[in-house]
Amino acid sequence: MTRSEDDTRDVLQETLVKVLLNADRFKENSSLYTWLYRIAVNESITFLKKRNRQMTSELDPAQHEQQDAGVGWTDREVQAVLKTAIEALPDKQRIVFNLRYFEELGYQQMSEILDTSVGSLKASYHHAVKKIENHLQTVHIS
Repeated sequence: MTRSEDDTRDVLQETLVKVLLNADRFKENSSLYTWLYRIAVNESITFLKKRNRQMTSELDPAQHEQQDAGVGWTDREVQAVLKTAIEALPDKQRIVFNLRYFEELGYQQMSEILDTSVGSLKASYHHAVKKIENHLQTVHIS
């Protein structure tokens, strides 16, 4: 979610601090896994909001230029294009896409973690997939 290992470590550290400080608040209304995951997701969202506020310049438009597909793509090139497509998503769509696609969480579990309706999550995932597909088509990968 944070796009870098260093930022992920910072978010993980903040998450662990919150867990330790609030362990007595765990009421067992949900599973321990869901409670921990929700704290981690909330910390990630807080981090992303702070970083977005701190950014003063827009992304370099040259990063979004079409690339020539050439003769063939290496795995590394495909991964880079996919990463760029995912990073271009709005925060909520990126989070939902990552949880669903990479973490393989179900919509009900994501609903509990993100405190959002299943319908809203399905819509966010659908829009994220469409945006990623559109991005991949612009660089002639499909």
